[in-house]
Amino acid sequence: MDAMQFVPILLVGFAASLGFTPVSRQIAMRLGVVDKPNQRKIHNDHKPMMGGLAIYGALVLSLLLFSPPQHLKELGAILAGASFLALVGLLDDRYNLGIRIRLVAMIAASLGLVASGISIQLFSTPWIDIPLTILWVVTVVNAANFMDNMDGLTAGLTAIAATFFVIIAFSQGLTLVTSLAAALAGSAVGFLIYNFNPASVFMGDMGALVLGFILAVLGIKLKFGIQPLNVTWMIPILVLALPLFDISLVVVTRILEGRSPAQAGKDHTSHRLMSIGFSQRQTLFILYGVCILFGSIGVLVGAAPPDIALRIGIAALIFLGIMFMLMMWIRLRYQKPTSPQPPQASH
Repeated sequence: MDAMQFVPILLVGFAASLGFTPVSRQIAMRLGVVDKPNQRKIHNDHKPMMGGLAIYGALVLSLLLFSPPQHLKELGAILAGASFLALVGLLDDRYNLGIRIRLVAMIAASLGLVASGISIQLFSTPWIDIPLTILWVVTVVNAANFMDNMDGLTAGLTAIAATFFVIIAFSQGLTLVTSLAAALAGSAVGFLIYNFNPASVFMGDMGALVLGFILAVLGIKLKFGIQPLNVTWMIPILVLALPLFDISLVVVTRILEGRSPAQAGKDHTSHRLMSIGFSQRQTLFILYGVCILFGSIGVLVGAAPPDIALRIGIAALIFLGIMFMLMMWIRLRYQKPTSPQPPQASH
């Protein structure tokens, strides 16, 4: 497998996203799909929200032009799920469908993957693996959506994670996974040019749901020839450690504070870092750095001898636990917890 064969996928994804984003911005303004400022938002002006259309279009275009023909069935199922979530995300951006409808859509997309043969195979028992697949997809998609709370955050973290998936998948000779990850990385970076702080356009749920879905699929499709299962299950979790960390942090915080996990609030990792004095850009680069750190650990765990890989992975997970406690302390020390309010649609 030649590494150069994946360069066109990445470049077309990047160029198409870069070219489509200004168009999607104009469409959003004409249709009134904008994000309005309020007390829980960082931005102070109306932002067009259809950047996800550019990401989705670029991703599909690059994959259709350069997809490996031997994987057309699986690719069709993946793109069908992504298309469905893109539509649901667009409707949610425009009409605020709510968390329940989004969850039903995520479950339906994950069942589509299972029906096409794409599922977690950790226990070799469908009664366990299929629910685990649904849980993984729903969690990762929601995690990507939750991370979309700051300019350039979800797009940047997706680009970083996808790049590490490219490295890991290529090392294992996984053509479909490498192609998918390369297309995702290119599309995310092209959009990031416009979405980096200060952003001129937001991806909206249309973008976040698609990015999260493809990241979830990449985690499922990773396969390793030499590493045992007690090591390999950690690798996609490490590559996606930051979004998974953030959604866990937010859900636990909201439950402890007597709020619905679906209720929006400034209780994300990014908000906590800003509460101790970091600027938006400083916070963004810190989170990028954390994502790079854990992605690198994921690569290391995939390449190291099994006994060493297991120790490295466990040490990384313990470090995540320490980070979790630190973020909880910052919440108590520097942020005034929000009093319970009725649930509202957001992140």
